[in-house]
Amino acid sequence: MNSIVYVGMDVHKESYTLCCYCYDTDKVEYKQTIPSDYKLILKYIESMRKTYGEDATFVCGYEAGCLGYSLYRHLKDHAVDCKILASTTMAITNANRVKTDKRDAANIARCLAFHTYSEVYVPDAEDNSIKEYIRMRDDQKLMLKKIKQQILAFVLRQGKKFEGGKTYWTIAHIKWLKSLELNGLDKETLSEYLVTYEYLTEKIKRLDKRIEELACGEKYKEKVQNMGCFLGIKAHTALSMIVEVGDFNRFEKAPKFAGFLGLVPSENSSGDHTNRYSITKAGNSHLRRLLIEAAQSYTRGAAGHKSIALKQRQCGCTAEVIAYADKANERLRRRFYKMTLNKGINRNVAATAIARELACFIWGMATGKIS
Repeated sequence: MNSIVYVGMDVHKESYTLCCYCYDTDKVEYKQTIPSDYKLILKYIESMRKTYGEDATFVCGYEAGCLGYSLYRHLKDHAVDCKILASTTMAITNANRVKTDKRDAANIARCLAFHTYSEVYVPDAEDNSIKEYIRMRDDQKLMLKKIKQQILAFVLRQGKKFEGGKTYWTIAHIKWLKSLELNGLDKETLSEYLVTYEYLTEKIKRLDKRIEELACGEKYKEKVQNMGCFLGIKAHTALSMIVEVGDFNRFEKAPKFAGFLGLVPSENSSGDHTNRYSITKAGNSHLRRLLIEAAQSYTRGAAGHKSIALKQRQCGCTAEVIAYADKANERLRRRFYKMTLNKGINRNVAATAIARELACFIWGMATGKIS
């Protein structure tokens, strides 16, 4: 049999640390630190062929991080078998708590060899481009949130208070901001803040329109439309789910998908004692945040009620899909009210539980298991 050599790679922006592990020797060997250039990895593998034999098979792997999929694609283009390891699933062998790049590379090599990890899904180029575009839009949204906070803080420091209601950023509130009588440079400062606010507001509207256009593409239209049958899920959330998850069938069951999103409770059990704590927050934090936001739609409204907007999103879907989504929407609303009103569970805790169950329904919709 040809020997299999597992190459662990601890990768950083400026350097890569490499090492080899083979069952034959049961040792981590040939540790080396190189500049961050995939061509040097290819040279390293070629040099190792002289040691392990020309017929040796090399399997490389690195932990998901700042490099994204770029190194993976470079190596794949040169016919190198490469894996991206999900950091939250890796077995960590660090008993003496000494952490170095070489030790991390050795741990990655052993994880590859003994399959004590889960592999990160690598989207195709189109999915990845859309994912990056949506995340760019979300970054702009965070900038808008920050500028809003800065404007409110600045106005408060000037001793001004909005008396037109409790809700900010309405037409009345913005009109009030523009009418404030400030002196000298303070007025110019507020004006610059408001210019930035208006620019970001218009930019986000433009980006949202572009995302809706992308969601209408032939590859995504039907999936986005079906997922939009759920409360709180529009084109932005649906398209994010599709391009970031990719193949929903890689999750054997719905709870596995919820675990991938980090929405399952953490647990510390020993013997007869079982202790459960807050959600693990492992996996895809971006999708987890979107689902928790979507779950807020179930915290209001009567169970079974369908808004005009929801009916419009469901228009064109099959009766089977609509019935499945309606069943989920009614169940999740009733469940939220039962948890908060009957059991006295904290509102945010209940909304997170709804997000977890919503993830399971989304998995059923995406995999066609809606019976």
